[in-house]
Amino acid sequence: MAGKRMLPALAADGAAPADLVCLYADDHVLALDKPAGLLCVPGRGADKQDCLSARAQQRWPDALIVHRLDQATSGLVLMARSPAVQRTLGQAFAAQQIAKRYLAVVQGCPAPPEDYAGEGGWAEIDAPLMPDWPQRPRQKVDHAQGKASRTRWRMLASDGSAALLELQPLTGRTHQLRVHLAHIGHPILGDALYAGAAAQARAPRLLLHASALELAHPVHGGVLRLASPCPFLSSPLPSLSPPSPPPWQPARAPAAAATIAP
Repeated sequence: MAGKRMLPALAADGAAPADLVCLYADDHVLALDKPAGLLCVPGRGADKQDCLSARAQQRWPDALIVHRLDQATSGLVLMARSPAVQRTLGQAFAAQQIAKRYLAVVQGCPAPPEDYAGEGGWAEIDAPLMPDWPQRPRQKVDHAQGKASRTRWRMLASDGSAALLELQPLTGRTHQLRVHLAHIGHPILGDALYAGAAAQARAPRLLLHASALELAHPVHGGVLRLASPCPFLSSPLPSLSPPSPPPWQPARAPAAAATIAP
């Protein structure tokens, strides 16, 4: 598409380092960088006990899970350091008061609807989701019984056969980004659940990364901006105009700002 930068080169090896990477820590909040393939919490069986929360608790015994990423997704995960902060952050996620951004590489070159007039090049997918019970853990679009699910997206770069997208989930359904992108005909490369064989074969991992979070600090109310470098891009992202403001307002006026740069 005219005016779009070429897709940055993908890293040859999609694996992420196994070490625990902390992007931000204070007495109340942790921001960790989860590698792809690592569970957020323990699973069933002795072979599924290694997880982000267990690794974090070895260093911070008071660390508590607030939200999760899919095992195949890499990127930012917030943890609380007290039950009170865990509740506050959980309520902020539920009330959509935490702005989330993801990066994904998808099959093909999606275009927004012809009648779309959003600012900043953003388009929106509005497709209700529910579990696909015969094929769990898959989810599916169901306009009759599904729960409201909305995702904003914009294209950052493309080489014609694949595109780098920035994603902003406005709801938090299971596998939402993966299902929505597959629903519009552009599955994420490397997606073993929702992509066809050709798109799966193009990447050694799911090319989905939780790249940024912005929130009011749960204790002092200052704006906390967190960013994680994308592990499957071997070249920097193209220079882009600042993203449009997120569709929410913090419950409290920020008293200070903390920024973690990638």
